[in-house]
Amino acid sequence: MGDGVRAVILGIIEGLTEFLPVSSTGHMILAMPALGVDGERDPWPAFLYLVQVGAILAVVVHFFRPLARQIMSRPPTGLRDHLLVKLAAGTLPAAIIGIPLNDWAERHLEKPAPVAMALVVGAVAMIAIERWCGRRGIERVEDVTLRQAVLVGLAQCVSIIPGTSRAMATIMGGMVVGMSPAVAAEFSFYMAIPTICGAGLYRVVKHPDSLGGGHLSVMAIGFLASFLVAWAVVAVFIRYLKRRPLWPFAVYRIVIGAAVLAGSVYWRP
Repeated sequence: MGDGVRAVILGIIEGLTEFLPVSSTGHMILAMPALGVDGERDPWPAFLYLVQVGAILAVVVHFFRPLARQIMSRPPTGLRDHLLVKLAAGTLPAAIIGIPLNDWAERHLEKPAPVAMALVVGAVAMIAIERWCGRRGIERVEDVTLRQAVLVGLAQCVSIIPGTSRAMATIMGGMVVGMSPAVAAEFSFYMAIPTICGAGLYRVVKHPDSLGGGHLSVMAIGFLASFLVAWAVVAVFIRYLKRRPLWPFAVYRIVIGAAVLAGSVYWRP
């Protein structure tokens, strides 16, 4: 199997899972060994994060009109309630807490067993929060307060643990602070733009050789596959959340996590 095929498969996995509460990073960590990918060798250390930027581009395209309208407009209540201010406030905790812990998490937690445990624990949290909070909450992203944005940003920091899922942490965090599931997801998608773009840039700077040699084409293939698949997923997921619950995703997480844990015990030397 060539690197181009591996890039397509991993790009599809990224696009399918980035905005669902199932952990795209966790799925990539589990899929890479199965595809014969050495995550320590170029271009794969940066690939994992650069394809996330492709998925984020899908958010920009899908929400372009409402996003542009909110960015260009001045809220009647003042700049404190401007979307960019809220996104900056929500992103700040990840920068303060996440960046110092990133290397530690990469060394110790980007392994199948920790990912599987995070999938299961996150599933239990999803079921509990959805049962506790219900589906009621604010119905427009414009009504998200600065305080809510900061609290969702703090919740996002939990996703430094691979397998937790940034989408899960922020959507559940949004529901806890009073957002409806669809609004929590939309705000989560918006907040992913600076967060993931920043993480992707950090990885590329940290692994500059990932773009050299013939690696650029592999990156481009994965980026495009991720973008196209994520574009479809974002539209479907938002419609889903307006009518249906999140518990099926929790069940999926438990099944995958339990299977990986069982496999790691069974195949232990």
